[in-house]
Amino acid sequence: MSSQKAAEDKEHTNPPVAKSLSQLIKKYPDTFRVRGPRIKQVALTFDDVPDPRFTPQVLDILKEEGVKATFFVVGSRAKKHPDLLARIKREGHAIGNHSYNHPQFNKLNLVEFRDQIERTNKIIKSITGQEPRLIRPPYGEINEEQLRWARKNNYKIVNWNVDSLDWKGLTKDQVKQNILSATGPGAIILQHAGGGVGSDLSGTTEALPEVISELRKKGYSFVTLPDMLSVPEDR
Repeated sequence: MSSQKAAEDKEHTNPPVAKSLSQLIKKYPDTFRVRGPRIKQVALTFDDVPDPRFTPQVLDILKEEGVKATFFVVGSRAKKHPDLLARIKREGHAIGNHSYNHPQFNKLNLVEFRDQIERTNKIIKSITGQEPRLIRPPYGEINEEQLRWARKNNYKIVNWNVDSLDWKGLTKDQVKQNILSATGPGAIILQHAGGGVGSDLSGTTEALPEVISELRKKGYSFVTLPDMLSVPEDR
């Protein structure tokens, strides 16, 4: 048997090897983003909204500071708190899709994944009039089949390259240190403005004004993800 034939037989009998996130980012650079252009701007992003405990506090701070951010919406929460989602939109922030009920996408088949996205977009559109193009996978996890579907259907997957780790219930100083120590030009910063039962995001709400102030002193401006990545917010 020729070496080429042996290789072909092996390819047909062995399932494709799952690619890591870093491999997927390299393979689909226009669809899967973790940072913006290397210029002195950053994008503040907040996951797991809307949440009546934390989202209003974050919105109040952003309004006072004159900063626009990007909020990734969980569909089931938007359904329960439509007024909060409407406020996010009304105050000029960008909105993205963060699934319907926060599962790990790489444990879902394609039909289940598609339902998570489409169901959430339908809810968001009914409240804001817009259908988000940006998707942030819960836990940052997605597989290649799902990524290819997203590309085919004109979505952008956006993770992050600066993680506040605020979901751990960290203190203000810990959250601030995690952000400021890792932020550079084009950074996409992950924080949360919603959480599970018993979660404590006071570290985020207390750190946020100081994070904004420190980054401004360093010459950074704040932009939404659609502006940073030069993509329309609405599909």
